[in-house]
Amino acid sequence: MLRRDLPFGEVGGRVIRIGSGRIAPGPDGSPLQPAQEWTATMQPLCYWHDDPVALSVEGQGDESWPDGREWLARLPESWFPLLSTALQVSAWLRDHRFCGRCGAGASQLDSEFAMHCQSCGLRNYPRISPCIITLVTHGDAMLLARSPRFPAGRFSTLAGFIEPGESAEEAVRREIYEEVGLTVGRIRYYRSQAWPFPHALMLGFFAEAATRRIRIDGVEIADAAWFMPERLPQLPPPYSISRALIETHLAEVKGSLR
Repeated sequence: MLRRDLPFGEVGGRVIRIGSGRIAPGPDGSPLQPAQEWTATMQPLCYWHDDPVALSVEGQGDESWPDGREWLARLPESWFPLLSTALQVSAWLRDHRFCGRCGAGASQLDSEFAMHCQSCGLRNYPRISPCIITLVTHGDAMLLARSPRFPAGRFSTLAGFIEPGESAEEAVRREIYEEVGLTVGRIRYYRSQAWPFPHALMLGFFAEAATRRIRIDGVEIADAAWFMPERLPQLPPPYSISRALIETHLAEVKGSLR
């Protein structure tokens, strides 16, 4: 469905209008506007079902436009790559209009996602921040935690940014210990997911805890507890890798009981 060739050379096509993480609904209820002639300020983005798509970044957008999470919740999973790409590229265009080295204005290149400084020559590409996200287990039980930012009642898996010089596996052990005071044994990689809030790449893992004794940090984690498959709290949304980790564990537990 999504082809990542940049449609440079195209003079028109579909458009995604976006501002501050909000995307304008098109006439058909999708995030795509009808085919139209592109303006010089639009960013060629990709091909969607072989139709060229450009991005129109429009300041603050409109408060009535659904935000990225709302769009991801309402659309089939097949739309995730398009929405994720649009959200991440729009954040990059908004935040890198000026050179980070000398402060001069930067200009878009025609052949790739790159902002080029004519003054000092620095090129800036869309930022991707690697993060780990981990479901900690002890037997059938899952450790789920609450951030102070979560909606009331929602619990999720543990996550954090990978620090400079650190491997993903080292980040898993460090984040788990810092946030809930647990040491873990075996770590198993699951899969990754682009997370456009605003530019993360989530690397999913399972980790087996040595004990169930929890000590929360009280800052990033407001609450944490062990949950059995038959009694779960409110879970993260279905489109998230966090939910996929949980559902995978539940399926493995169910399969082992057969």
